[in-house]
Amino acid sequence: MSAILARTAPTDSPILDILAERWSTRIFDREAPLDETAFASALEAARWAPTGANTQPWRLIVARRGSEAHAAIMATLAGFNSAWAGDAAALVVFVAETTRDGQPMTWALYDTGQVAAHFTVQAHADGLSTHQMGGFDRAAISEAFGLDDDFTPITIMAVGELGDIRTVSEELQTRETAPRTRRPIAESILVDA
Repeated sequence: MSAILARTAPTDSPILDILAERWSTRIFDREAPLDETAFASALEAARWAPTGANTQPWRLIVARRGSEAHAAIMATLAGFNSAWAGDAAALVVFVAETTRDGQPMTWALYDTGQVAAHFTVQAHADGLSTHQMGGFDRAAISEAFGLDDDFTPITIMAVGELGDIRTVSEELQTRETAPRTRRPIAESILVDA
């Protein structure tokens, strides 16, 4: 088994290499510092993601490994996520501003998802690995970081250098080397007129 995995998606139609090669690892190099230049570019890509009427209904909580914020986020992770995510150089919480001035921000969840996608693709382009997690206690994040009711934590993303698969448990190795699969596009399209 190689030390570093390559996991190019088996696509049915050609897509950009950066998209086919991007995958969500659970193996991060726990010693590697965060590449601050690549990280800044990922944040900048997030900043320029499209949002409805340029409302930008999203915020980020950035926590580098070893910080109190990182420990606070780790304490909210559920199940298996807590076993591997701490090795990442940073954890980023993507937060949607779901109401503003008492009015619902209808597109906030969608826009925040685009922000995360732009961040992920740019991070990968610059050599960082990422993994988004939904298994966490949203109320605990809100409490730990003083978020009011207008803000909803959506996902936590682990970010850092890809680690060596030989250094992790057999269970994690099995998960990381499982075939990459997706539902066929024909099963995802509801109408194709």
